[in-house]
Amino acid sequence: MMYDHGVAGTTLDDVLAASETGKSQLYHYFSDKSDLVEAVIARQLERVLAAQPRLAHIDSLEDIDAWAAEIVRNHEQPGGPFSCPLGSLAAELKNDAAFVPTLNAAFRRWEQPLEQGLRRMIDRGELDVATDPAAAAATLIASLQGGMLIARIAGDVQPLRDTLDAAVAALRRRAT
Repeated sequence: MMYDHGVAGTTLDDVLAASETGKSQLYHYFSDKSDLVEAVIARQLERVLAAQPRLAHIDSLEDIDAWAAEIVRNHEQPGGPFSCPLGSLAAELKNDAAFVPTLNAAFRRWEQPLEQGLRRMIDRGELDVATDPAAAAATLIASLQGGMLIARIAGDVQPLRDTLDAAVAALRRRAT
């Protein structure tokens, strides 16, 4: 609901009506709307990670290529390009200090499998030791987010493809 209507556009009464629950049930799990938003951020991160099963198996530049290609394919589906549920929340909540730490942690969690895979590639001598795996992982996710945004606005997946291709090409230039 918050993905479709935004956090500001979703009231607790809307949540109660959609879930067909009473206030006592809602307040049993969430003390206020902020608690609910925190849970929504966590759930959206789960959705993002579940939609990218290749992340769990990043061990080479070819794996990163396959991950990026799969994302592009998913956005070529009818109705695409799509918005990122986590990115949409981040855009809406970026100025709310209460949620920024949770959003930062969610994006770091998303970057972790990429960072770990890049670190293994460095350890095996496949990438230049000067490569910062955390920065490279953050760059990949930032490219994905920016590409998704522009693709969504353009109604064309090409900007997403281009940004991911550029980010992967930058990594390939660090291959040894």
